[in-house]
Amino acid sequence: MLAGAAEKIRANIQKVIVGKDEVINLTLVALLCEGHILLEDVPGIGKTTLARTLAASLGCSFRRIQFTPDLLPSDVTGLSWFNQKKQEFEFRPGPVMSQVVLADEINRATPRTQSALLEAMQERQITVDGISRQLPRPFLVLATQNPIELEGTFPLPEAQIDRFLLRIAIGYPTQDEENSILERFRRTDSAPELQPVVSTEEILELIQARSQIRVETSVRDYIVRVARATREHPDIDLGASPRASLALYQASQAWAGINGRDYILPDDVKAMAPHVLTHRLMIAPQAQLRGRLPADLVNDIVDTVPVPVES
Repeated sequence: MLAGAAEKIRANIQKVIVGKDEVINLTLVALLCEGHILLEDVPGIGKTTLARTLAASLGCSFRRIQFTPDLLPSDVTGLSWFNQKKQEFEFRPGPVMSQVVLADEINRATPRTQSALLEAMQERQITVDGISRQLPRPFLVLATQNPIELEGTFPLPEAQIDRFLLRIAIGYPTQDEENSILERFRRTDSAPELQPVVSTEEILELIQARSQIRVETSVRDYIVRVARATREHPDIDLGASPRASLALYQASQAWAGINGRDYILPDDVKAMAPHVLTHRLMIAPQAQLRGRLPADLVNDIVDTVPVPVES
């Protein structure tokens, strides 16, 4: 069920996106977990295009927010305004009241505006004028940021970074893929119009099916030991939180599901750990001076923590 639906969505996305199977699969993992994605890479790689094509492949509402320094929290969440004709206040929903939200260049907004997404990303609700409003399901935020250009940007706080299920770097295409891109768009600069291949109801059923994927006690314990190892590593000042453990658990379930299994393996945990844990770690200054990167430390931990074996 999961593998078949994932293949339909993947094939639809690849009408626009050339190659990048792993990136598309990771995006599907986030969808099945109702998690959020931080797309971080240089300009022109296809971050915004990936977000648009995913939304077009789903039967969901979609809104884009272009983050700028003058953007206000009410521009994200919405606001109450006084209707003089009716002589009462009415709520005007903001773009976050959608199922798929593209937060483009999220690090260009001020911390005050960035914080407007915190409640939405974790509790899936917004509070305006003391009234809480539930967001529609599924709810998925795809945020993009450029890690190279730092002028005029505001670094994301740790609390917000921790709310992203995955951080994905798309990377440059191979030579063959870049040739395919030029051939595909040689007659037109616009991407083809995509039609939804799944409905909202089907997505919710897929999310429920993901939650039913079996996780043996030994594998669950392995996930916990990997997360705890990040808190005890001498080169890491801030390790993975319990939210990160839960994210790794759910992402491993989704990875197993799109690969056609109803149970997860330690290899699923190993595949997801770099994408789930890397952006949540704070490296010690001494380790940074030695050139150690979060991805290196996560790989060391995954290689060091004993893998459960069948007795």
